[in-house]
Amino acid sequence: MEISVTDMATHTDAAAVNPAEAAPPVALDAARSPFLLALGERVRNLRSRQGMTRKAVALAADVSERHLANLEYGTGNVSVLVLLQVAQALQCSLAELLGDMTTTSPEWLLIRELLGKRTESDLRRARLQLSEMFGEGSDARARQNRVALIGLRGAGKTTLGQRLADDLGFPFIELSRQIEQFAGCQISEIHNLYGAHAYRRYERRALEEAIQIYPEVVIATPGGLVSDSANFNLLLSHCTTVWLQAEASDHMARVAAQGDMRPMAASREAMEDLKRILEGRSAFYSKADIAINTSVGTADQAFAQLRDAVRKQLVATV
Repeated sequence: MEISVTDMATHTDAAAVNPAEAAPPVALDAARSPFLLALGERVRNLRSRQGMTRKAVALAADVSERHLANLEYGTGNVSVLVLLQVAQALQCSLAELLGDMTTTSPEWLLIRELLGKRTESDLRRARLQLSEMFGEGSDARARQNRVALIGLRGAGKTTLGQRLADDLGFPFIELSRQIEQFAGCQISEIHNLYGAHAYRRYERRALEEAIQIYPEVVIATPGGLVSDSANFNLLLSHCTTVWLQAEASDHMARVAAQGDMRPMAASREAMEDLKRILEGRSAFYSKADIAINTSVGTADQAFAQLRDAVRKQLVATV
């Protein structure tokens, strides 16, 4: 449902508000606002991280595709600037004005202030220490003996994962197949029938069971697992993670060779969509313990790099 500034005005109690006060500030310039441009970029990045087309997000959000496009390109959102000005007047962040988890208590606000200006390296150390403090981590030996391959489809997770499992003498599982077994239907049907939230619940269940059942295992994970922070935290805490990287063109060619064009099947600009998905997720994939570029050299060479890197991790914990 789209709500314009005019629509918002019609819901205002006219008896309680002076008409002059109800009008938005004339100084607002939505066409060139750096804030709206940055907001649009974040929306595009979030959409790409989820691997969704603009049409799919518009349908899920029940807004027009044109309205979503305006949001992504930083136009037509004067009401957001009004909220920003109010937040500035109250000397608080927009997040605090709208109310997210980090505004629910003074402790949250103080923690957010402490972490707000830290480097990525500092934040990583803080995350690891918090995981240990609250018992979310696992012992190093158990973590190293579970190897999880992350990356987009077409990176080689299934092919290289099976070879690695055979080499190590570990079981090999594809988490997507486990998810389908729990749900009793294919991944695409889970999304179509039950939605993204239900899919993440199945993904969590499959990952938890794999961790509980297998002390030694190689896991090929779905490409979008990193989009869910809770599931990704669980993976990082209990597995040695390996990012199998590849060029966008290689991802596309390998997926096409498998006869599977999801999630770009309905897009006329499939390659651009794929590049944006890769860009949106790369910062999360880069949290992996090991990175192997499968676009460089042959498949045998990529496997040799993967095997050597993983075995080095295993030896380090003996």
